[in-house]
Amino acid sequence: MQISACPHESIASLFKAVSDPTRVRILATILLAGELCGCHIEAALGLTQSRASRHLAVLRRAGLVVDRRDGAWVHYSAPRRPELAIRTTLETVRKVSCADTKIAVVASKAAKLRDASACRQERQGEQA
Repeated sequence: MQISACPHESIASLFKAVSDPTRVRILATILLAGELCGCHIEAALGLTQSRASRHLAVLRRAGLVVDRRDGAWVHYSAPRRPELAIRTTLETVRKVSCADTKIAVVASKAAKLRDASACRQERQGEQA
């Protein structure tokens, strides 16, 4: 989360991040599946690269996800030691998502894509 002079701005940023259904679906998928490459998020949720990137940027700025670069790929996961407001939000999204079978199916699809390393195989095929 970006440090703000006013804590109300940080909370507003957090609520803005979870006010969009697509961002909540992305966040829930990451929370249930674990670390995911951006391309796995795109494929599992049926999002374009630009739309997924835009939503992930909002989640990252709010402190709800962290990113890690691996060459050309960017992987997203939940923060390890989030502050209280973020931790509470992540716990709430996780609890609600566990009861949602649609999100569970999407998270399972994303995890299978990750485990098969589909992004690397697809990108290598494009370069050939």
